[in-house]
Amino acid sequence: MAAQYMLLVFVFLMAFAAIKDAMSFTIPNWLNGAIVLLFPVAAVAFGMSWAEFGLHLAVGAGALVLGMALFAPGWIGGGDAKLIAAAALWFGWPDAAMFLAKSALMGGALAVILLMLRRMVPATRLSAGWVAKTPLAEGAPAPYGIALAAGAFWTLPGSTLLTLALG
Repeated sequence: MAAQYMLLVFVFLMAFAAIKDAMSFTIPNWLNGAIVLLFPVAAVAFGMSWAEFGLHLAVGAGALVLGMALFAPGWIGGGDAKLIAAAALWFGWPDAAMFLAKSALMGGALAVILLMLRRMVPATRLSAGWVAKTPLAEGAPAPYGIALAAGAFWTLPGSTLLTLALG
């Protein structure tokens, strides 16, 4: 039962990261830190071996390197880079690769949706002041935390993580 609760907390924190990113274009360090720091507790609840735990750590470290490589040229934000690593830590290998691929697809979908919505904004009665503070504003960054959470939710049903949680 503890494993299921830990998985539920992971899902909640990913959803919260997406909402926070959509509202403020930031994913706070404390939120990424909470996802990372809860993983060892979850690993115990899941009954992971030391080898499995170590592989998850290696995958998380590799994902952090990937995230920082995407952050360096400005393709994603720093919070997004850390969220990639935090979620990949939970998924481990090979599910983290599926998480990254699905997140990339969701990022593309997010970009298309934002472009379409931004073109529709002038035809609405939305206040320009309100729009300027949202992802609907022309030139606003895409809140990639939404794509990362969607990629995690899409990956979770077929993942080893869910199998471990359901025991």
